Amino acid sequence: MPKNDFSAGNIRADLRYLKLLARDFPTISQVTTEIINLEAILHLPKPTEHFLADLHGEYEAFDHVLRNASGNIKRKVKEIFGNTLREKEIRDLCTLIYYPKQKLELVKQQDTNLADYYQATLNQLIAVCRSVSSKYTRSKVRKSLPKEFAYIIEELLHENSDDRNKQAYVGVIIQTIIGTGRAAGFIVALCELIQRLSIDQLHILGDIFDRGPGAHLILDTLSGYHHWDIQWGNHDMLWMGAAAGNEACIASVLRLSFRYANTQTLEEGYGINMVPLATFAMETYADDPCTLFYPKIEDPNRRPNEKQCRLIAQMHKAIAIIQFKLEGQLYEKHPEWGMQDRALLSGINLEEKTCVVAGQTYAMKDCYLPTLNPEHPFELSEEEAELMERIKHSFMVSDHLQAHVLQLLTHGSMYGVFNANLLFHASVPMNEDGSLKPVLVEGAEVAGRDLLERTEQLVRLTFDEGADPAERERACDYFWYLWCGPDSPLFDKSKMATFERYFVDDKATHKEEKGWYYRLRDNAGVCDTLMDAFGVKGKHRHIINGHVPVRAGKGENPIKADGRLMVIDGGFAKAYHDTTGIAGYTLVYHSRGFQLVQHAPFTSTEEAILDGTDIQSTTQIVEMMGHRAMVNDTDKGAILREQIADLEKLLVAYRRGFIKE
Repeated sequence: MPKNDFSAGNIRADLRYLKLLARDFPTISQVTTEIINLEAILHLPKPTEHFLADLHGEYEAFDHVLRNASGNIKRKVKEIFGNTLREKEIRDLCTLIYYPKQKLELVKQQDTNLADYYQATLNQLIAVCRSVSSKYTRSKVRKSLPKEFAYIIEELLHENSDDRNKQAYVGVIIQTIIGTGRAAGFIVALCELIQRLSIDQLHILGDIFDRGPGAHLILDTLSGYHHWDIQWGNHDMLWMGAAAGNEACIASVLRLSFRYANTQTLEEGYGINMVPLATFAMETYADDPCTLFYPKIEDPNRRPNEKQCRLIAQMHKAIAIIQFKLEGQLYEKHPEWGMQDRALLSGINLEEKTCVVAGQTYAMKDCYLPTLNPEHPFELSEEEAELMERIKHSFMVSDHLQAHVLQLLTHGSMYGVFNANLLFHASVPMNEDGSLKPVLVEGAEVAGRDLLERTEQLVRLTFDEGADPAERERACDYFWYLWCGPDSPLFDKSKMATFERYFVDDKATHKEEKGWYYRLRDNAGVCDTLMDAFGVKGKHRHIINGHVPVRAGKGENPIKADGRLMVIDGGFAKAYHDTTGIAGYTLVYHSRGFQLVQHAPFTSTEEAILDGTDIQSTTQIVEMMGHRAMVNDTDKGAILREQIADLEKLLVAYRRGFIKE
C-alpha cells in the first residue's frame, strides 16, 4: 500500500472534507476501530458473483436457479453431509432450503414426529448457514438477518457446538424454539438466509423480456433482491421504449407476444387492455385466414385452442401491419439513421401481389392488406390511429410496467465493469480491421465506450420529465434504432428481416448479416483492444456477453478468444432449447476462480417441491486463480483502501490538533 501524504499542507488542503468525515467518526477511538474493521474485511475471501443472460421470461427456471444458487447449495450440502446423510436425505434437505414454506407443509402432512424432524433439521441448517456465511463479516451477516430471529440466529451461527461447554447452550436454544412453536418460522428464516448468502451479487446480461410468460414475475423478484444489476438487452430496450410511448416499440412488443402466443406478461402482468385490438382485428380480417400469422407454440402446456389461435392470428396480422407503417414513419422522420431501405411497405404492388426488397421484386405470400393506402403506405387508417392511441394509453398508465422500467433504469446500464469483467449484452460495433466503428448519434460520431455511454444518456433522457420536450421525443424515437438499427450495440446486424419472413418465400432475403464484432470476437487481440478501450485492467480480465445462443449441443464452446471472452446465452427460454441443446448457463465467479454451470431443462416448481427434483447442472472450470482472491483484490477492496487512507488522514488530523475530537 503506498504511503499517504500526511504533511500539514496536505491535511489543510483536505480539511473541509476531513471535518465532514469527522461527523461520522468523532473520536480517535472510533477512527481506529473503523480502520481495523476495514483492514479485516480486505482479508476476507471474495464474495460470490453470479452472471445470467437472456432469461426471456422463463420465471420458474430463473427462480429455481436463484433458490439453488446454480447448484452451489447442493454442492455445499454434499460437502458437509456427504458421509452422514443418504442421497434422498440430501435431496430433501436441499428442497427444504429452496422452497421452505411449501416443503414444510408436506412434512407436516407426512411426518408423525415433528419435534424430532425440527431438531435434526435445525442442526443441519445451522451447519449449512455457518458455511455459507463464513465469507462475510458478522456485520454483513447481521444486516442480512430477518429482524424477528436476528439475535438467536447470530448466537447459533457464532457458537461452536463442538465445544462441550456450548453444546447444552445451543441445545437449549433449539429446544426452546421448538417448544414455543416457532420452529417452522425459524426454519424458513434460516433457509432464506442460506439463499441470500449464497449469491452476493447477481449480474444479468440483458433480455429479461420476450418469449416466456413471466418477465413481470422476474422483475418482481429482482425488485426485492439484495444486490443486482443489469446490462440492458435489445428486448429490454424494446419494452422500455414501449413504456416511454414509442408506438413502433409498442406495436413490436404486441406482435412478438402474439407470435409466441404469450400475452401473460401484457395482460396479467401489466394490465394492458387487448379488447380494442381484438375487436379491430376480428372486424378487419374477418374473411382472412391469416395463415402466416398463426402463433408458434413452444410450450405444449400453454397451447391455445383453435378458436383462440384464430383470434391471435388476426391480432398478430393487424399489429404487424401497424408496426410496418409506424417504423416507416420513423425512417422518413430520421434519415440520419440510414434505414429508408427498410420502409418496405412503399415497395408493395397490391395489383401484382409483389414487393420490392433490396431492389429485387418478389411475389408476396399474402397480399390481403385492407388498411394499406398505396399512395400513403405509412399512414395509419383512422381506426388504426385511434386503436394505437388507446393501446399507448394502456402502456403509459400501467403502474406495474412503469415501476419495472424504473427498476431497469435504477439498476441498469448499457455496459458495466465489475472486478475486471466487461459486461454488455450484445456488441460494440467494429470495423473489419478490429477498430471501433464510429456511429452517428444525435449529430456526433461516437465509438466504443463513448457510443454506449451516449446511448445510455439518450435512454435516460427519455424518462427525464424536466428535459426539453423536443429532445425527449428524439430520444424516445431512438429506442427503435436501438432495437433494430444496423449499428446499434444491441443489434449490430445488417437488418431485421421481419417483413421478409412474413411475406417472402426466398430464404436469401431472410438473412441478417452480423456485424464485425461477432466475427472478430474469437480473436484474443481484438478482445484485449476492446478491454483497453473500456479501461478494464487486471491479469484476469474478461468480456462477458449474452444475446447469441451458444450451440452447446453441437459442440460450440462458450469460452472464446483464449479465455478472454465468455458468451453465456445458453437458452433459458424453451424456444432455444433445440438450438443450444441445453437450458441456460450460470457463470459463477468465486474466490478461487470462474466456473460455468450448464443447466438441463427445468420441469416445474411443483415437481421440484413434491419429488425433490432439481435442475441437473454440470460445472466446467473456466479459470482458476493462482491464489484465493480476497476482498482486497476486488473493486470493493479499492473503495475500502481509499476509505482507510481517508481515515488515516483523519487520525493524523486529530492527533496533530487540526480537528478536535
